[in-house]
Amino acid sequence: MPTAVASLLNNLTNYLMQMLYTLPVLLIAFPIHECSHGLVAYALGDDTAKRQGRITLNPLKHLDPFGTIMLVIAHFGWAKPVPVNPNNFKNRKAGMALVAFAGPISNLIMGFLSLVLFKVFFSSLSGNISTVQYVILDFIRYSVIINVGLFIFNLIPIPPLDGSRIIALFLPGKAEDFYYRYGSILQVALIMLIFFGAFTGPLMQMENNVIVKFMNILQMSNLT
Repeated sequence: MPTAVASLLNNLTNYLMQMLYTLPVLLIAFPIHECSHGLVAYALGDDTAKRQGRITLNPLKHLDPFGTIMLVIAHFGWAKPVPVNPNNFKNRKAGMALVAFAGPISNLIMGFLSLVLFKVFFSSLSGNISTVQYVILDFIRYSVIINVGLFIFNLIPIPPLDGSRIIALFLPGKAEDFYYRYGSILQVALIMLIFFGAFTGPLMQMENNVIVKFMNILQMSNLT
């Protein structure tokens, strides 16, 4: 078999294996992320998400096609935004910031809990590790990486990502209007930077830094 063809088949196989781990993790991470938005909004007095059936763990209610494709290709993506009516909050800007922060923090918590699960499961193994055990370890490892990645990506202060709602808390009225008026331009620029790999490196480095800090807390030496 020609070297080029063999290399292509190998890359395709690796990609398909990656998808087998990535997609199930997303089907868990996205619903919890979006439910967290809806639950905090509901707790603050806005029942919009609840009335529209978005406080659910059904992944089909939350998946955004383009955001999912971006996550698969560039390892960073997003789900369908949960509808929120800030007029139902006592403090509009603070309410939106709290609702926005709930999503990323849920991913951070899931990432940490996945790492705890990885440590517990790995510590329980002895002797030769079976294929099934390797698959379980890889699935948990992907859960750590993807959830921490979602935490970091969604905190980027560019509309419509959650970070934009958090930074808006500190912007005066006119600056906030200007920020959202040109937010779509920033969004396109971000997507282009990620698509061509210019922004992926720094984001993955931040992701690695968070995972390493978690591993230090749990006194873990590696995630392989």
